[in-house]
Amino acid sequence: MHRLSLLGKTLMVRLGRLFEGPPAIDDAQKLADFIDAQSAFIVQKGIYEYSRARAGHYSKVLFKEQTFIEATDRSRWRAYPLGLAMVGELAEGVLRPHAGGDRNGQLEALCQLVLSVFDRYPVPAVLDVCNWSEARYELSRRLQLVGLHPPKRAFEIADPYVKAYFDLLPINESLRRSELPTIHGYLRATLCNVHEELTRRMCAPAVVASIRAGQAGVGMLRAP
Repeated sequence: MHRLSLLGKTLMVRLGRLFEGPPAIDDAQKLADFIDAQSAFIVQKGIYEYSRARAGHYSKVLFKEQTFIEATDRSRWRAYPLGLAMVGELAEGVLRPHAGGDRNGQLEALCQLVLSVFDRYPVPAVLDVCNWSEARYELSRRLQLVGLHPPKRAFEIADPYVKAYFDLLPINESLRRSELPTIHGYLRATLCNVHEELTRRMCAPAVVASIRAGQAGVGMLRAP
């Protein structure tokens, strides 16, 4: 009976963990991990699912072709900074009401956080150092522009990025020419889902404090 009681308690604990959902986002590191995962998900899901749908019955064959594998890998790495820009802007919009009187300082801290996510990855094998460096510069530029306008609604964030993302899809342009609206709709819907999850999981005051503390620490290290 004692063993059965212990087994029952163990099962209850495991079931509780199963249904408690993903952990709260309450510091800068957890926000960075969220931005990383969601950015990769957005760009890769679109690339793979669109390619699979476009290829139809031939998708199994296509996805085994080395040329297509390399093209897909190149597409996802070139698109990843676009994902970071979109999710980074989304996070900035959620955090902006908590900026107090230092909106610019908070934006700069968040920009550095997003760039630190980019810097987690070495130069991809399918790109060169120049390509990767240019992608980082463009990501930084896009993030700085976020502060020049009011926060956008989640589904509006994709609008400036959809053409660049669409052009990176590893399917011949002539075969996808009329499907820009489909990709646009995918990005819009996915960003709405990301926004919903972020607002549900994030403790904004704790994240803001953590981001600012991290940025202050970087500033102290850089000081002469």
